[in-house]
Amino acid sequence: MNRDGLRIDPALVESLLVHFLREEVGNVGFSRAVLGISGGIDSAVVAALCARAFGPENVLGVLMPYRTSHADSESHARQLAGELAIPTRKIEISAMADGYLVGAEVADRTRRGNVMARCRMIVLYDQSVDFCGLVVGTSNKTEVLLGYTTQWGDSASAVNPIGDLYKNQIYQLARHLRIPKPILEKAPSADLFEGQTDEAELGFRYEDVDRLLYLMVDERRSEDELAEQGFSLEFVRKVGARIASTQFKRVPPIIAKLSHRTVNQDFRYLRDWGR
Repeated sequence: MNRDGLRIDPALVESLLVHFLREEVGNVGFSRAVLGISGGIDSAVVAALCARAFGPENVLGVLMPYRTSHADSESHARQLAGELAIPTRKIEISAMADGYLVGAEVADRTRRGNVMARCRMIVLYDQSVDFCGLVVGTSNKTEVLLGYTTQWGDSASAVNPIGDLYKNQIYQLARHLRIPKPILEKAPSADLFEGQTDEAELGFRYEDVDRLLYLMVDERRSEDELAEQGFSLEFVRKVGARIASTQFKRVPPIIAKLSHRTVNQDFRYLRDWGR
């Protein structure tokens, strides 16, 4: 990353992430990838990187609409898949999700969205067995830090190539990768219910929060320094509280320590154990 902070060298980032995918997926004995393609920019960027890393024929893009999903989402996903020449499968999750949502009488939008996200991950992991590929994640750094993900839903994956790129940087990389214009220009949305947009749910713009997060997290600036950069203390504390309160989403489950060697605490082993 250069002096402008959020500015990246897209060609270099592409090269690094393609190498990352080949190495990490290959290290566990795979050479194929499976991911959900929603018609959004994050999954579009990951699909493009996977196609470059493994070859288009070795990347499966799974479309998983719910009955309230916008028609443009599928249209954009298919346009992307066509341009990348990757195979696709469409698997409706409406009956799957409604089997629980209707029976449990779930009306709350957040709960419904979480159920849909987890249904989609069930589909992806099952499809990964059939396609013999690893599930590749599509959550960016902004979402991960803000906890704007569903635990064991869209946050679940075997590897994630874009988890260290802020949303603003995703757009820079997307333009370099020549992601279709309709995907680049539409408002980011999880498309879990009609009219949903990320920025409306979060309550702030990605442009503003990315700049704050970079200074707060990457440069470790203090509240006073952030205020000097023009951010209100209310905004700084709101974002800081979100980061702190969602830390549990960014770490493996905590295991109670009873022995001398406890997994995820002091059981040290080679990353590529057994290879």
